Amino acid sequence: MNFSRPFYCRLCLLLIIVTLNGRSAYAQTAPEVVLQLQPGPNNPRNSEGDFVELSDGRILYVYSRFTGSSASDFGSSDLAARWSADGGKTWTAEDKIVVKNEGATNVMSVSLLRLKNGKIALFYARKNSIADCIPMMRVSSDEGNSWSAPVPCITDQPGYYVLNNARVLQLAGGRLLMPVALHNTEAKGLSAEELEKKFNNYGILYTYFSDDQGKSWKRSAKVEVHPDVMAQEPGLVELKDGSVMMYIRTDAGMQYLSVSKDKGKTWGKAFPSNIPSPLSPATIARDPATGHLVLVWNNFGEMGLKYGKRNPLNIAISTNEGLTWRNIKTLHHDPDGYYCYTAVRFLKTGDLLLSYCAGERSKGTGLSITNISKINPAWLYEK
Repeated sequence: MNFSRPFYCRLCLLLIIVTLNGRSAYAQTAPEVVLQLQPGPNNPRNSEGDFVELSDGRILYVYSRFTGSSASDFGSSDLAARWSADGGKTWTAEDKIVVKNEGATNVMSVSLLRLKNGKIALFYARKNSIADCIPMMRVSSDEGNSWSAPVPCITDQPGYYVLNNARVLQLAGGRLLMPVALHNTEAKGLSAEELEKKFNNYGILYTYFSDDQGKSWKRSAKVEVHPDVMAQEPGLVELKDGSVMMYIRTDAGMQYLSVSKDKGKTWGKAFPSNIPSPLSPATIARDPATGHLVLVWNNFGEMGLKYGKRNPLNIAISTNEGLTWRNIKTLHHDPDGYYCYTAVRFLKTGDLLLSYCAGERSKGTGLSITNISKINPAWLYEK
């Protein structure tokens, strides 16, 4: 079949438009909040969750559901679940408790992961005191209908370990990596209120890794961080060259980075990144359709904001493995807003689901309200 040159050029242009950046150029709609989990009676806070796609096409979302009167990190909480059967557009209206509070304080900060063996792993923090907070793991062989008994992931050294939500990573080769911050705090003879005030904010960063689907875990070397920098809440992303990049919440006005060349056994010295940030966690994930990295964070440079304010909430892409970030877009920009603890999950459809705390500072609900938003990733590539 022969085409004229003008027709051929128009056809090529159409193909370029339709496949721009590996994404359809059409239906580039802005993000939509599809679910908001508001506090209520005997439920002062809903926060820190994660997603997993099930074999029947549904999406399971598990999050920290606080009970009683305290919305503090040291209040009582269970792990609750919601489901979506239509790609995240709508969600079940009632909570189902997946893990009843089994800690002396609470259970919180969920990570969900589809393992190489097909099972689903549920990770969370079981908190007993200011000196005892350990990541736990349960496994489901029936798509989240039931879960195994909890198994501690850290047994070599007791302490208060922070594992953020949506943080456990499975490398291409199958190794599981868990980034944690150990906060050593002297806890003898103090009341609960005094303990919270005495919390040591300077974390010691490690990863724990497992090569047997979570049956056993080993500890990495410590990540070296400058002693003047407060390091907290690390996250991980695997890079195309096989190295692993750790991104770190700090009080230095930016995220810090560390790189491992041996799949999480040892880490290079932490250094400042090009990601301006208040003392707030960021999240980096890879878009499987394009291979690009996607960053969700509080852009410290936007709107001239000061330390401590977790707003606005921004999203950006990197086409060069995090060396630079472009197409910075704003998800939320309310100066009174408080946006943090994000879970980023790309669905098989290509759509992107985000969950994140989205309360109001003036009302004291910063960590109490959680949004789930749905994004057509083509919107990320709009100019």
